[in-house]
Amino acid sequence: MSATSPAPEHTTGELPAEPIDAVVIGGGAAGLNGALMLARSRRSVVVIDSGTPRNAPAEGVHGLLGHDGVPPAELLERGRAEVRGYGGTVRTGEVIKASATDPSADGDPRFTVTLADGATLHARRLLVATGLRDVLPDVPGLAEHWGRGVVHCPYCHGWEVRDEPIGVIATGPASVHQALLFRQLTDDLVYFVRGTTLDEETRDRFAARGIRVVDDAVDQVVADDDGGIAGVRLADGRLVARRVLSVATTMLARTDGLEDLGLPMQDLPHGMGRHVVTGMAGTTEVPGVWVAGNTTDASAQVGASAAAGAMAGAHINADLVTADTAAALAETLR
Repeated sequence: MSATSPAPEHTTGELPAEPIDAVVIGGGAAGLNGALMLARSRRSVVVIDSGTPRNAPAEGVHGLLGHDGVPPAELLERGRAEVRGYGGTVRTGEVIKASATDPSADGDPRFTVTLADGATLHARRLLVATGLRDVLPDVPGLAEHWGRGVVHCPYCHGWEVRDEPIGVIATGPASVHQALLFRQLTDDLVYFVRGTTLDEETRDRFAARGIRVVDDAVDQVVADDDGGIAGVRLADGRLVARRVLSVATTMLARTDGLEDLGLPMQDLPHGMGRHVVTGMAGTTEVPGVWVAGNTTDASAQVGASAAAGAMAGAHINADLVTADTAAALAETLR
């Protein structure tokens, strides 16, 4: 598969001017499953999809029952078709601003979502499922192999790289856990300390599992003639032959354009990144806004993200039912 997934089909025509039930920002597994639950509940829902999923470089989605190995682009296209099949709209676009506006007369939340092409949507509820972006360590030659020879998750890619000579490029404490997980998949594992701290107890544990530790400074990742990884060049010129490299990235929730919402943010442990803080079913302290998927749970695979999106979608529908019932009751009392 190519390094980028095909952008979703662009929906033509004008977007609705009146407030719709929900706008879903992000068209990955979490956003689409949330939209599916809403559309099946006969809610008006529009998904805004930038077409840049985190797993675009991957050849297949793994650990997803019934869909193991399906290319990410194919899975998302099926999801978009399902949402449209229930009357939902999926639109290619980039949200440049989402903000709360004055609530309705009966206090129901209202939001305005502005796209880069100038289109504007008005909604009663928002589901943020923008995902995250991975920041790689600054090692020359590393980024070129991201998603192929350079991986991060043993559950996402482990079987596919089993028995290969694997190297772990350390970025911090999370790399120790990562190394032990990848050791389950290969007998030939090298841990490149790369200036991080590695205490004696951990070194003993590594030695017990046959993990080789390289303390020398890393200079670059070297490619072979076929475009794969040949190994890691050290500062002294030596080449440590490796076919696969694992790296714990810094994971940052995608919140560009969402600043006005005031979503509660929190740093992940050990400098691993930053995410949006949520409660049950993706609720946030911002009335009318839910968050699902990697935006709030950096470790969630596709299945977990889809499940979180479904739960958030159901929760949003229930919240709207409560608001609709209250409005209907108030109308009868006038």
